[in-house]
Amino acid sequence: MSSASRSSPREAELNGTDCRGAITLKEWQGWGCVSPVPAMVNSVIKELKLLENNIDSQMVFGGNGGKLQGDFKVQEDKKHRAKYETLGDSDKKFQFFSARQIACRLLGSRGYLCQKCWLPMEDDFLRQNNTGKLLWQVFGVQSATLCLYGISEDEEIMWNAFKDAGKDKVWCLYPNQNTVPKTVQDAFSCQSSAYMRCAYSTTNRDRPLNFVLIDGTWSNSAAMFRRLKEQAKLVWGEEDLPCVSLATGASAMHKLRPQPSWDRTCTAAAAIGVLSELQLLPECSVHGLDKQADAVEDALVVLLEALTTRRLRMGRSITRKVRHSRDIC
Repeated sequence: MSSASRSSPREAELNGTDCRGAITLKEWQGWGCVSPVPAMVNSVIKELKLLENNIDSQMVFGGNGGKLQGDFKVQEDKKHRAKYETLGDSDKKFQFFSARQIACRLLGSRGYLCQKCWLPMEDDFLRQNNTGKLLWQVFGVQSATLCLYGISEDEEIMWNAFKDAGKDKVWCLYPNQNTVPKTVQDAFSCQSSAYMRCAYSTTNRDRPLNFVLIDGTWSNSAAMFRRLKEQAKLVWGEEDLPCVSLATGASAMHKLRPQPSWDRTCTAAAAIGVLSELQLLPECSVHGLDKQADAVEDALVVLLEALTTRRLRMGRSITRKVRHSRDIC
């Protein structure tokens, strides 16, 4: 769940929501989620509302990332740290941390961010430079499903789908440093033509190929990848999560959000890359994956244009400091 960019302080909106501030199923799934409302997220929101009443101070969000601000933040920080220390189990601590972060972002986004595009509504858009949202906006939440890191309801849905499909139909798009990188061609050319035809046969449509795209900062993605490997060991008995690397170059979004190096790219561009490379396999060429890649590319261009226009209107630079030292050859 992505947050707002730098903004002026604002109080949490409750219009059109549960009067107690709880997240309704309609609001939750309006952000692209398919899971039921996480119980721990609503539990955190309840605690936040109780704290508002106890200290007679309203929640205020703003600044870089749309985070809690002011006196309420100071009091809430003390309270959530104290609760965190009472949780002895490391997994419970992790789930509480994720639920609190998401609860604050949901409350801070009410009446401010558009649920469709995740950019501020005064600019007809929501969360600035996140591109993962484009996938379920283009393909729908059943084909490109959002799984929130650390939310048990989401992770259960994801892993149930993986278990139903089988390990041989789950691939993670991630530059795993501990193994020799595999391209899409490497990964699937070793599969027999009969296997690939079976993967796309009418009788096997309920067991599709699953590609995991980790959507977050590069530092966050390392932690998410570790959690995926831990879960893979619990489910399949080994941490060896099949990974593929892409031959794609810098995406259009590189102008606004440079990557640490030219061989890394944004989430939507990664999806474009895997669709384009799958299209080159003879067994996949009849499925029109190139047209699906074009649809994501078009959406990425629209997002870039909207972000560029917004930055210019706000008098901000439309380029970011380059974070790598290597030039394109």
